[in-house]
Amino acid sequence: MVSSAARDTGPDGAGQPQPSPLCDARTLAGDPPVPTGVLWKLAESGRQLDANLVRLAPGGRVAPHAEPDLDVLVHVVSGEGTLGAGPQDEPLPLTEGVTVWLPHGSTRSIGAGPDGLVYLTVHGRRPGMRIRSHRDGS
Repeated sequence: MVSSAARDTGPDGAGQPQPSPLCDARTLAGDPPVPTGVLWKLAESGRQLDANLVRLAPGGRVAPHAEPDLDVLVHVVSGEGTLGAGPQDEPLPLTEGVTVWLPHGSTRSIGAGPDGLVYLTVHGRRPGMRIRSHRDGS
């Protein structure tokens, strides 16, 4: 479920920005299983955030990595798994309803338990790539 009311409003669209429901994460998490992948993503124009609802299949894993520039919030919608924290990949439990802050520069991994894991990530939007001429000093 994505609201069309939120689209094309605010800085990049016409009219005053309006709050609007975007998706029902619990319904999407309970839909017939997509093995692994993005179930929903924030796509509204003029946004300052990016967000994704992600499903990991049972036993699935996101390899250890670090995000150098952006803090990330992870909220577990359903299932359970493990957050590997820091360079030692220290296991921290992820259960339904838990919200975790991943500070920029931190190393992390995510692994799904036997029933899989569905989680929402939210972070600042990366600026789009721009092509500049040599004359503008870049």
